[in-house]
Amino acid sequence: MYEVENDTIYCYAGTDVLINKLDIKDAAELANFEAEITSQRAQEPIPEGDLDYAHYCALHKHLFQDVYDWAGEPRKIRIGKGGNWFCFPEHIGAEMTKLFSSLKKQNNFAGLTKAEFAKRLAHFLAELNAIHPFREGNGRTQLSFLGLIAEQAGHPLDFERIEPDKILIAIVESFVGDEARLRRAIADLIQVQG
Repeated sequence: MYEVENDTIYCYAGTDVLINKLDIKDAAELANFEAEITSQRAQEPIPEGDLDYAHYCALHKHLFQDVYDWAGEPRKIRIGKGGNWFCFPEHIGAEMTKLFSSLKKQNNFAGLTKAEFAKRLAHFLAELNAIHPFREGNGRTQLSFLGLIAEQAGHPLDFERIEPDKILIAIVESFVGDEARLRRAIADLIQVQG
């Protein structure tokens, strides 16, 4: 659950339940619906794009279009987890533009060894997570997008091997600058070629 500063934009009054297209006001029911529908959307063809900020937003919109009117739009409020605040909304556009510009300058991590690819992808994920551009759905969008980067870079990821608890710990550690566990987790997901 996110820590939020007075969310009168995204939540039903007096609750922490996000306003949604089905008008579901029970948090558990909404979480179940969201998980089911985004899983279905993830099986569909992903929107094409240039692995840039616009493409990232299009991916979020694709995954969450059935749940939230604001799918694909950067959040307008401050959120955090565990006492740590993510990028303030007024800086999201600039930080995302900078991050995706860096990705493009690095040729979307194509042509790298497995170890170097894991290192750069871990850093990219750590930065992307610290920005946390959306009110909800950042993790699912991050994983889908990492899959696109990895596929195009020639280092496809096997998400069947993902261990959510380990990834969560690695993400939390990366938030304070320690990317070692995240780098190892990504390296472990890279499919063996040949």
